[in-house]
Amino acid sequence: MGSLRLWERPSLAAAGLPGSALSPCRRSVPRSGPLCRARLLHATLPQRGLEEFFDDPKNWGEKTVKSGDAWNIKQLRAKSSQDLHKLWYVLLKEKNMLLTLEQESKRQLKPMPSPERLEKVQKSMKNIDLVVREREIALRLLQTGHEKPVPGEWRNDFLGRTYWYGKDLLHTLSVFSWYSYKEWPIPWYLNKKYKKRKFYYLPHVNRFIR
Repeated sequence: MGSLRLWERPSLAAAGLPGSALSPCRRSVPRSGPLCRARLLHATLPQRGLEEFFDDPKNWGEKTVKSGDAWNIKQLRAKSSQDLHKLWYVLLKEKNMLLTLEQESKRQLKPMPSPERLEKVQKSMKNIDLVVREREIALRLLQTGHEKPVPGEWRNDFLGRTYWYGKDLLHTLSVFSWYSYKEWPIPWYLNKKYKKRKFYYLPHVNRFIR
């Protein structure tokens, strides 16, 4: 068997070049670019533009469309906050599509196929909102000890009814709180203008309070 012979680098004098010379093997191979261009991979769905606002073409002309049940609170509590965030936007796209379908059905004076789908989506989004609020309240109680997002306190009106006195307008037992919960220069029991509004109850109301 013959031994493997490597190409010998020719001397500069033999090549007749002032600088370094390439081997015949390297000179014979043309320089080419990459075989394929690198492209980033995306896991998102392809963009479909305005087609996202319309139902699947397979459902066009159908009187009934099969759909699952709404997400209940027990199922949503088992999901992470990231999954709830993704599910919210999926339901939001579905809601926009169904609203478009409802409006188009009214325009063409035709019944909307399976209108209960919109109610299921709205119920699912409402349950997601409730679960997120539960987690926010639990986290707020752990960090600050307060259930409400703004500082405030429970107070009684002139009839002895309890209402929440906070920063924004809150409605409890037909009582409105317009005032901001903060420190005032004059205590409420010394403020004549405040006492005229009767945001407190008199002693004769005590026996009616349960």
